[in-house]
Amino acid sequence: MNTTKIDIANMVLMVLSAIAAFVLPFEVFLFSYAVLGPLHYLTEIGWLHQRSYFTNGKKDFYWLLVPCLVLTVISLTFMLRDKSVVSPLYGWLSSALGDNGFSITHALIFGTFAGSLALVWLKDWVYKTIFLIAAFLVGFALMHEKPFVYLFGVFLPTLIHVFLFTGLFILYGALKNKSKTGYASLAVFFLCAISFFVWQPQFGFYTVSKRAEEALVSSGFIQLNQSILQIFNLGQYTYENVFQSATGLGIMRFIAFAYTYHYLNWFSKTEVIKWHQVPRLQLAAVIGLWILSVALYAYDYYVGLLALYFLSMLHVLLEFPLNYRSIIGIFEESTLLLGWKTPVPVKQKRK
Repeated sequence: MNTTKIDIANMVLMVLSAIAAFVLPFEVFLFSYAVLGPLHYLTEIGWLHQRSYFTNGKKDFYWLLVPCLVLTVISLTFMLRDKSVVSPLYGWLSSALGDNGFSITHALIFGTFAGSLALVWLKDWVYKTIFLIAAFLVGFALMHEKPFVYLFGVFLPTLIHVFLFTGLFILYGALKNKSKTGYASLAVFFLCAISFFVWQPQFGFYTVSKRAEEALVSSGFIQLNQSILQIFNLGQYTYENVFQSATGLGIMRFIAFAYTYHYLNWFSKTEVIKWHQVPRLQLAAVIGLWILSVALYAYDYYVGLLALYFLSMLHVLLEFPLNYRSIIGIFEESTLLLGWKTPVPVKQKRK
């Protein structure tokens, strides 16, 4: 499948994702996260591993893996602190970390994100290590600041990952391939996103299901809705504003669209990035784990979220070097397009 056909297919997927988000915003988000999400994590992590996570060193990924393990342990401990099995660990962490507690996870996400620049930019391990340590120290120094918490604790692992970085991937592909349909798909992508706040229809037949409402609250995803309401002064954080108001539905439609299309975009490019070309045993393991993951979400959404927490965070953190590669690629392609940089001539082979 050539790039033009892929771009057209993606525009169709964008529109379909937007329509689904308009009609069933809460249910579509929860379905996409539980069904499409795990398959995306499992296949992308394997694909990134095959490409050395787009870092300069073979062991650089440990700088991404270890912080993810630490923040997973801290997060799950705080989430399950009322359980008798976990309460001793929670007590130990609380006494060791003091008031810092959960805020350390924000510092770890920032340190991993900022430090990933060193993993794609620097080759000398000494400079790389100094840069990474400095990144984590900055994160620890700022972890209690409210703008810092919103940006790196709430939005970076969620909407920035699924919406902004997806938009950057689309832009980079359009620039690299000099594709008109690529630019068109980027325009459709942002028009779909804007539409949820420009057009806010009230479908008389739609009321959020009780199960979807409970899943959004128990999973903690409702904090994302709350943060958007508070940051953009869109109203008080109340049940009515989140689940019933035109503004609340617009926010949820945007979130549902961003997540749904983010996953579909990954699967639409299978023939290009070839994530499926792995040993059969590995593919069978991925499919088996995916089925188990969906079963856990179907049994209890909160249980599924806890079980998949590490994988969901890991795929976000492992993608940071690729995000930087895309940003660097956009800059390089833009300088060529604007005539600020002369393209390197391709050496012709001797006959």
